Amino acid sequence: MNAAVDSAAGRIAWGRWLVLSLVVLILDQLTKFEVTSALVLYQRIPVLPFFDIVRLHNTGAAFSFLADASGWQNTLFMVVAVVVVIGVLWWLAQLPRRGKALLALGLALLIGGAIGNLVDRVLYGHVVDFLLFYYGEWAFPAFNVADSAITCGVGLVLFDGMVLEPRAARQADGSS
Repeated sequence: MNAAVDSAAGRIAWGRWLVLSLVVLILDQLTKFEVTSALVLYQRIPVLPFFDIVRLHNTGAAFSFLADASGWQNTLFMVVAVVVVIGVLWWLAQLPRRGKALLALGLALLIGGAIGNLVDRVLYGHVVDFLLFYYGEWAFPAFNVADSAITCGVGLVLFDGMVLEPRAARQADGSS
């Protein structure tokens, strides 16, 4: 019994990170609600010479991948989101208490973003995108708060795995 208690005490207080996931989810859903309440589909509001708020509905994945499919893709993306959230929750719960804050931050952002877009797919059959950056005729595909959280989360997870982990391994080996 003491081993189980010690093991649980040695793991990260992952519930705290889930609060951040919840904040991302709430911010994502609130901003999407505001956009859908204020704008009709395809309406754009110029904000800066390179940035507009726009209301778009994306039935695909990132960069509208599979958006033109017949509808099956929505179910696929919902299943993928659920599997990813479960996997990332498990990963987060397994982290040690110390030394993994950046990785935990990345995982929490991933969870909040994935659930934010999952809510859209379940409720509407599409994801609401509204942030549009452009220059002249070129435009980056529109995105939302959840997409931003997912992108930042993936970046932090990659940074941890490609920079921090190798550095920690070298330090543990006594080399520089």
